[in-house]
Amino acid sequence: MRNPYHGKVAKVDTLFVNGSIFDGHRHRPGLTVGVRAGRIAAVTADPAGLRGPRTEVVDLAGGLLLPGFVDAHIHPVQGGLERAHCDLSPAHGLTAYQETIARYVASHPDVPWILGGGWHQPDFAGAAPLKADLDAVTGDRPAFLVNADHHGAWVNTKALRYAGIDATTPDPPDGRIERGPDGTPTGTLHEGAMSLVGRLVPPTTHDKQVAALLDAQAYLHSLGVTGWQDAILGDYANLSDATPAYAELARDGRLTARVVGALWWQRDRGAEQLQELIERRDAVKFPRFRADSVKIMQDGVAENFTAGMLEPYFDGCGCRTPNAGLSFVDPIALRSHVTQLDAAGFQVHVHAIGDRAVREALDAFEAAWTENGDSDLRHHIAHLQVIHPDDIGRFARLGVAANLQALWAVYDPQMVELTIPFLGPERTSWQYPFGDLARSGARLAAGSDWPVSSPDPLAAVHVAVNRRAPGDPDAFLPEQALDLSTALAAYTSGSAWLNHADGSGRIEGGALADLVLLDRDPFTGPTDEIGAARVRATYVEGECVFGDHSTR
Repeated sequence: MRNPYHGKVAKVDTLFVNGSIFDGHRHRPGLTVGVRAGRIAAVTADPAGLRGPRTEVVDLAGGLLLPGFVDAHIHPVQGGLERAHCDLSPAHGLTAYQETIARYVASHPDVPWILGGGWHQPDFAGAAPLKADLDAVTGDRPAFLVNADHHGAWVNTKALRYAGIDATTPDPPDGRIERGPDGTPTGTLHEGAMSLVGRLVPPTTHDKQVAALLDAQAYLHSLGVTGWQDAILGDYANLSDATPAYAELARDGRLTARVVGALWWQRDRGAEQLQELIERRDAVKFPRFRADSVKIMQDGVAENFTAGMLEPYFDGCGCRTPNAGLSFVDPIALRSHVTQLDAAGFQVHVHAIGDRAVREALDAFEAAWTENGDSDLRHHIAHLQVIHPDDIGRFARLGVAANLQALWAVYDPQMVELTIPFLGPERTSWQYPFGDLARSGARLAAGSDWPVSSPDPLAAVHVAVNRRAPGDPDAFLPEQALDLSTALAAYTSGSAWLNHADGSGRIEGGALADLVLLDRDPFTGPTDEIGAARVRATYVEGECVFGDHSTR
């Protein structure tokens, strides 16, 4: 069939001139892009005949036009709620946290719970804040504040009493209560222990979820994000299912992003939940929102020693401990579950931090491949902090995408103080092996895990290329760096592919005009200035959803 976007000249609605493009795979300087009826109508060095009397001409002014960023692992409703609650993410250190909390408490005298989060583990001795320090600023109201990685919570005495947690309370199978020498809880709850208090937090109303999602969407558009995969849709920790909020916005046209929801696999249940997941998937099918992925959290995080490792962690003195972390889902059962989900047409999205968890996930995908064949469901594993070298090549062989959170691949206090000493030198060198994955032929996608870390794709691309944040003196395992084209492709065409958004993620004739305009072309400057680029405008199907742009 003849391509309608080639072979004849027609006027376009919007014309992007005087800059370069990144087409989703490669840098192409000096081209003009025309958009008509929400799609790319022309990519050409000769725009003669494209401009009509009603054509809007956007002057790139030497900047870069690229496909909209797609965040392959993010929690927007959580992010929006944290922005509305007691947001500790900009602060560092106990004094700054207490000042932030005290201001929130004073300005919100009527809220029954002090909720929010974003505190950083390295700011506390033993990575575990104390209830007494929270008691000092929260008064007589219970407080539940999740940490930046959302794998732990800081609670006050009121919350612990309300939940009936004391020295006799056992640790849940999938979590841990920090305790003093006499067994008394000290104020930090890890992993599944969070739910001991979280289940008592008043549920977030539908209207608040809608407001949080709208706020998050506007914020993400300002960063050039035009689509994402919400990594948990379901009741998890202290948050209720946000699916109805997405459905409302999708139904009434306020959802301007393209979203895939990953339905939460309840790890304390088994295959009996499959039919429920199918029913939930089938109930939400909109042009810009569907929920045909399932999220399985296979392990925790390295900082609290719950990431699943093939060999045990070291202690602070360099001796092996008996602890090799957790597998939240039995690895044999995981193979069966993933095979059944694959057969039911679900994409499977696995959280795996440790090398054992990564291997368990790959084993499960291999079992599904063996049983069902190649389904093209585009399964993926997110985070991938530690991968055993023997498993690098399995991603490409099994068609499993590597879902990268690049901002974490740096020397920061969490890495230096809470990770490297307990992994040891060999496993430290296996962390975030982006370069090895790319060289092996693995499909790469990228995301932020916001609100765990910043949702700014340019900040993540900067780290993926430089293996350090702006201003950091030392690169973290620089041999694992990606070139700029590969890093941008992961965050555009790679994540769009993962989301089955095959009409977007690239700039070529017929593709959807989901676009981002940057104020500069990062390909023409030094790599240590990539993170200085800023988004001027963001478009979804040719409609500007963020920013101003110059016309002539």
